[in-house]
Amino acid sequence: MKIIVTSIFVNDQEKAVKFYCDTLGFVKKHDVPAGEYRWIALVSPDNEHGTELILEPNNHPAAKDYQQRLFTEGIPVTMFGVDDIESEYQRLLDKGVKFTMKPTKMGDVTIAVFDDTCGNHLQIIQQ
Repeated sequence: MKIIVTSIFVNDQEKAVKFYCDTLGFVKKHDVPAGEYRWIALVSPDNEHGTELILEPNNHPAAKDYQQRLFTEGIPVTMFGVDDIESEYQRLLDKGVKFTMKPTKMGDVTIAVFDDTCGNHLQIIQQ
């Protein structure tokens, strides 16, 4: 068994596509209408057949509440691995990304946390 899809609730799918693709560097694998919303699946450009990240609309009250509570508490909704956190941190800063935690060593890993502009905190990690 393996993970093939995971999702993140976003408050604006179009804004999320721009941030996750243009700023973070993911690529669209699927973008199809799904009622009033879209089924948007992103993948890493290094692994286009890998795990898909779905940009899920937070239109359900439970999803919206869940997302807002995690954001208010500063809890990242997911974690993305990077090879060089310092260079990735600088690259994202140069693109205007707002970090809530600069790269911080925690045992054998270094992490940083930032705002995705769509209602979430995300974490990058170098192992």
